Amino acid sequence: MTASKRAEVAVVGLGVMGLNLGRNLARHGFAVAGFDLDEAKRTQFLQAPGEGAPRIVAASLQQLVDMLERPRRILMMVPAGAAVDAVLAELRPLLARGDVLIDGGNTRYTDTQRRMGALSGTGILYVGAGVSGGEQGALLGPAIMPGGDPDAWPVVQPLLQAIAARAPDGQPCCAWMGSGASGHFVKMVHNGIEYADMQLICEAYDLMRGLAGLQPKAASAVFAEWNSGELESYLVAITADILSRDDPATGQPLVEVILDTAEQKGTGKWAAQAALDLGVAAPTMGEAVFARALSSAKALRVEAAGVLPGPEAARRDDASRLLAQLRLAFQGARLCSYAQGFQLLAAADKEYQWSLPLADIASVWRAGCIIRARVLEDIRAAFRAEPVPSNLLLAPALAATLARSQQALREVAAAAALAGVPAPGFTSALAYYDGLRSARLPANLLQAQRDYFGAHKYQRVDRPGVFHTHWTDEPGT
Repeated sequence: MTASKRAEVAVVGLGVMGLNLGRNLARHGFAVAGFDLDEAKRTQFLQAPGEGAPRIVAASLQQLVDMLERPRRILMMVPAGAAVDAVLAELRPLLARGDVLIDGGNTRYTDTQRRMGALSGTGILYVGAGVSGGEQGALLGPAIMPGGDPDAWPVVQPLLQAIAARAPDGQPCCAWMGSGASGHFVKMVHNGIEYADMQLICEAYDLMRGLAGLQPKAASAVFAEWNSGELESYLVAITADILSRDDPATGQPLVEVILDTAEQKGTGKWAAQAALDLGVAAPTMGEAVFARALSSAKALRVEAAGVLPGPEAARRDDASRLLAQLRLAFQGARLCSYAQGFQLLAAADKEYQWSLPLADIASVWRAGCIIRARVLEDIRAAFRAEPVPSNLLLAPALAATLARSQQALREVAAAAALAGVPAPGFTSALAYYDGLRSARLPANLLQAQRDYFGAHKYQRVDRPGVFHTHWTDEPGT
């Protein structure tokens, strides 16, 4: 790259994701400047294989800024939290009006809102971009969910859509999510759905093993068969692959030598917290988070296993029927988790006025990201129809799917409960479905209880207004 030819985009943070996104940008013809505090990572960025436009590195952020053409476009791929604030503090005095900062990390949306507020009036344009797809996605094409200052979109659109994954119809899996922190909120909800989807798959495997007696390779074949039809998805596909692998050291199925304690980075927890904050029912997301938390209490579970009784072993003789039920139950439960996610998006859109494009979100998730699945075509179609359904499960095609699967979901949840196999994903999805279809719930009694002990008042079914009953002469506690 000559002195007169400046870099078109910079990447700050050359860890796995930053390195591969930089390589992706260069492969698509964008001259890339990279910076990392670690000199070894800067060297790795220069030496990593790949063709396309030149890649250069800077030894400081000042040097990096000087290498860029204007308006400067800087993609930050540093750990969420304090590291982002530190980079922003150093970059801010080096930038000018019209320059664009893109935070491509797993940042909590409230932090993005705060940072945009701090940059208000400076003319520096801020974008919070959710990026999904992991290491391979970053290199070969992730799903990208950018949102923020709308003036930034024309500046970054050519970059982001060029490197994004392509859906089967050729559309880039990158679209503008809206103003404010919309991009990071959408990515957070994506991860909440991801948690739920993974939990449901794990429960299905546990039931295949515990009730149908399937060994991992046999279960792998079941998941592979699922992936050949309407349940096709990235997570189902990798599950089939995982269950087919043997451990080279022991010869046992690899999954059986992995410790059963799940970790988490926080995005699923944030999604559940956001649902609570916005008053949205998202029980399957929440149960997936709680299941990971319970799994991490390994010592306690081992202790409890020797103390707390359960039902007698209940392996079923009708394994083929159970597997057929599991397939339908998984289909219905996964739809319920998607419905919860899109309800959360709709509630946030109403609260923050982002103008979230729900159909485009489903479209972006069709490739590149972790929850990519065939069902997203139906979800995209549902949000492009008129009228837009008030809940995803009310879309005619998806309601028909639930009608076919709800009985199997009931039988799977019941079988799990009777056998003592924990299935919080399946049971919470069923409770969500039944709660949603109930025109009357026992919350009338709950409101009476609240009024009884706290004089919180209630509404009536026969006339407007709020009311209080003097339930007792004794004061409430």
